[in-house]
Amino acid sequence: MKLLKIIILLVISFNISLVANSNDDLHNILSEGGKLIFIRHAYAPGTGDPDNFDISNCNSQRNLNKEGVEQAKNIRKFFLKNNIESNIVLSSEWCRCKQTAKYAFKNYKTKSFLNSFFSQKFSHNKAEQIKELKKFIKKWNGKSNLIFVTHYVVISEILNLSVSPGEIVIVDKDFNILARQKTSNN
Repeated sequence: MKLLKIIILLVISFNISLVANSNDDLHNILSEGGKLIFIRHAYAPGTGDPDNFDISNCNSQRNLNKEGVEQAKNIRKFFLKNNIESNIVLSSEWCRCKQTAKYAFKNYKTKSFLNSFFSQKFSHNKAEQIKELKKFIKKWNGKSNLIFVTHYVVISEILNLSVSPGEIVIVDKDFNILARQKTSNN
């Protein structure tokens, strides 16, 4: 079953094309509002969380390095260049997500349903977090765009999609993929 899910993920990620073919298309997609924008946090070296991980202590976590900070700033440049208003920005409580949100958008709020459930320590939260995220989206009025700065596992679970650090995925409220944009860290 797990192998089947991996194969499906690979097939889907190879078959998705960027619907927005130009900056104008991207601006048009986002200007009407009602879109969900998922962003995987910018580059933070390593994988998972250290054994001594403490959500309230950034020194105990993987954080953005110099390249990750530059990548987060490039996310900001992407939004500015394409005249995309930030609207509502929500972040995971993990420091690497909050750092990405800070450098990319300045203003954001944290939501626990965007937290990672990659490690065994947090894996029991997965079902409830995804349920809360979907409930939040369902209640959302959709007049503006909603930006989520989160983790690979959350994006993979909600969109069935593999993403790189700093990658932006724009979807409608039914989770149909409208556009993808990778950001570099230089």
